[in-house]
Amino acid sequence: MSGKYAFTKSLREVRFLFCQTSEHSAATRSFLTRAYPTMKKNNPHTPIMLREALDTQPRIFARYELGREKQESLSGLTDKQIEEKVAGLVQSGI
Repeated sequence: MSGKYAFTKSLREVRFLFCQTSEHSAATRSFLTRAYPTMKKNNPHTPIMLREALDTQPRIFARYELGREKQESLSGLTDKQIEEKVAGLVQSGI
């Protein structure tokens, strides 16, 4: 799993937005509980922010150098699908 979370050098920040109680964010919460420690251990200098807000649809934002951003919806995805989306964003760059 650790290789999946080796962030590209151009990645400056990762933000997860999700609801702390609703069912549509359950897979995102499960993924973060499992994967956050590994992501942070492998990338100690890259901010990984978790933003919880009531009734927020789960999303991930990746900010790269020069202020460029990509975002993906995580709504309706399984834990495994979320892992694939996150790995694609943090390794791809722009």
